[in-house]
Amino acid sequence: MAAILFAMSVLLPFGACKKKSEAVSGIATISIEVFDRGTDGGKTDPTNNEWTKWIKEKLLKDANIEVNFVAIPRWEETVAINNLMAAGTPPDVCLTYSQELIAQYRDLGGLFDIGPYINSPLLADFKTFLGEDPALPGRDMIRRFEDPETKAVYAVPARRMNTANRNMFIRKDWLDKLGLPVPRTTEEFYRALLAFKEKDPGGVGRQAVIPFGMGNNLAYEVQPICYAFIDPDISLKDRWVNLVVDRHFLLPGYKEGVRFLNRMYNDGLIDPKFVLIKSEEERWNPVRAGTVGAFGSDWDKIYRENDHIFSDLLKNIPNAELIAFDPITGPDGITRKLKYDSAGVFMFIPKTVKNPEAVLRYINWLARYENYNFLQIGKEGVNHDIVNGVPKIKAAEGPWIQNSPQNIDYTLTINGLDLGDPELTLRGLANAYPWPVVMIENAYSLAMTNAVSDPVIPVVLSAAGAYTQTLIDKGNVLLAESITCKPADFDKTWEAGIQDWLNSGAQAVIDERREKYPD
Repeated sequence: MAAILFAMSVLLPFGACKKKSEAVSGIATISIEVFDRGTDGGKTDPTNNEWTKWIKEKLLKDANIEVNFVAIPRWEETVAINNLMAAGTPPDVCLTYSQELIAQYRDLGGLFDIGPYINSPLLADFKTFLGEDPALPGRDMIRRFEDPETKAVYAVPARRMNTANRNMFIRKDWLDKLGLPVPRTTEEFYRALLAFKEKDPGGVGRQAVIPFGMGNNLAYEVQPICYAFIDPDISLKDRWVNLVVDRHFLLPGYKEGVRFLNRMYNDGLIDPKFVLIKSEEERWNPVRAGTVGAFGSDWDKIYRENDHIFSDLLKNIPNAELIAFDPITGPDGITRKLKYDSAGVFMFIPKTVKNPEAVLRYINWLARYENYNFLQIGKEGVNHDIVNGVPKIKAAEGPWIQNSPQNIDYTLTINGLDLGDPELTLRGLANAYPWPVVMIENAYSLAMTNAVSDPVIPVVLSAAGAYTQTLIDKGNVLLAESITCKPADFDKTWEAGIQDWLNSGAQAVIDERREKYPD
């Protein structure tokens, strides 16, 4: 029913859209999605702060475009955009990390075709900035989603400068107190967590200690553990065909990673309330309070000053030591992990857009170094200092605080720091945190050790679109039930959940991928 309502809503306004030959005259007004990450930790209203004022003023001066920002809750973005698309009132530029969502909107006729503009001056800077697609040599990254037959392009990616993804973190001061080394294998990791539970090295109380902390965004929470269990010898075809809505459930070995989590849970090593956690604050406050021994998250999560995780921990426990480590060994003893694709967040323009050329000019404007560079590093003395010729990001407070690292919520064409030169960028990356460089370099190195990205195959897929949210939701239920069930019930719980997942659309996705794989 929701799909039918959405289809009707996007079809009705098609006639009102401007043609590509229509000239832009006077001041053009556009609307742009921005992620709303809440205001905890001093964060500002994402639609009205010093950064949005700067964008508005400079964009009006440079391009005669007036921009309004539309806040979308970061962790409920799919539902929020679905609702706006169904109502026919989405922003002119929307963001998603889900290719399946893009496919759904495309197949319902709800997206504006960017293809005819790819080689036009409107996108010249953006096309040059993206360059060649590392995942598809010989092909421009701006064409990542191009239909090979029609040449239509219904979404374009940001360029991801840093592909490090996830890390594991552990309280080294707890290990030191117990006389334990930093774990280097899965079993060493398990024994360390067991020691945390039994001996309470942090002195927080045996009922309060959480050996391993997790939240309820489960596909990502369990990734640093489960991905390492996947059979490293699986073929490219099988790896791609069985990848459903970015979930690796069906890859050989993944189930054993979940079984390991089930063992951890039943031995009292995982926070029993993890399925009830609803917010970022609930997820991270126990870490800040010093009751959590280990956890997995974004490779640099604890060092991000806008999250105040490590810094708040040190305020509460001055001698605490929290480090990145790499303990989860796969079937061959290697600590494999997933890294990000070189294409970052995806931008699409709904068909309801009234001035598409102005929107494309805005995207192109964001791809210019002078614009995204200021948004990334801000004002000297406020957002950064120059150290050895390289900007060192500092934690701003008040109106110039960055709600997201390097303002990625505003720099839509780029994910990650870029200082215009690869060497300077590497130095700047390490300098971008108010922590010793060696901490950042170690965390980055661990996240990239034996890391691979999911394969990219240039075919047009449609099957997942209609099932995406259902598969995401049922996938989280599958993981939660499999982690928390009794060990004796694990196999039947997993198999029943997988069968339900397949029946709920995953099988249709697999069938389409198998059919379209270019042998």
